[in-house]
Amino acid sequence: MKKALLTLSALALAFSAGGAMAKEYKELRFGVDPSYAPFESKAADGSLVGFDIDLGNAICKELKVTCKWVESDFDGMIPGLKAKKFDGVISSMTVTPAREKVIDFSNELFSGPTSLVFKKGASLSTDLASLKGKTVGYEQGTIQEAYAKAVLDKAGVKTQAYQNQDQVYADLVSGRLDASIQDMLQAELGFLKSPQGAGYEVSEPIDSELLPSKTAVGIAKGNKELKALIDKGIKALHDDGTYTEIQKKHFGELNLYSGK
Repeated sequence: MKKALLTLSALALAFSAGGAMAKEYKELRFGVDPSYAPFESKAADGSLVGFDIDLGNAICKELKVTCKWVESDFDGMIPGLKAKKFDGVISSMTVTPAREKVIDFSNELFSGPTSLVFKKGASLSTDLASLKGKTVGYEQGTIQEAYAKAVLDKAGVKTQAYQNQDQVYADLVSGRLDASIQDMLQAELGFLKSPQGAGYEVSEPIDSELLPSKTAVGIAKGNKELKALIDKGIKALHDDGTYTEIQKKHFGELNLYSGK
């Protein structure tokens, strides 16, 4: 009888362990909004390029899984994650308390401040008084949208939402906007280095608790297994020097990793 009980216990333990086995990922689907060069954009041939793209592909290589990119407007990232359209979001998504209530995040990918972009000589700055009565554009779903609604709108600044960053810049160049608000590095290394951005400048970083700098991989709430897996991949990129190589490719000697 004791032997039979032990056998049943062993079977129960084995069944329980099997049920608790971690999911084996053979493919990782990452949501991306390719309108944010140099982090994520499309090359002339339609292929996805950028710092985030290279990091995501390198993470997949470290984990020995297939990397699949799923394009989406940025404000559709969290709904898409919840609907299981993709496993994670790698699209310059900043870690915020509001987002942490509905999704989880990996360890840091990189960090960067927010700034304004406007025509050279426009006499605009991060001082709200200089922006009063002006029109500022932002991409929907971003931390800049939260800042625009909570701060700029209340300071008498007119704000305008857009589906993606390319649309923001198009209206800035056409004169429909006086300024745009976005990631500072994206503006400096993307828009300002493009032909259409030649006559524009970037403000000093905007200091606000509504504009944190750390970005990470967005993951469905409670998916601890995937978080551990992606964190393992990120750590491997730093350990073997791959992160440094990718960063140097896109930004030279500029260091975007805070280690926080």
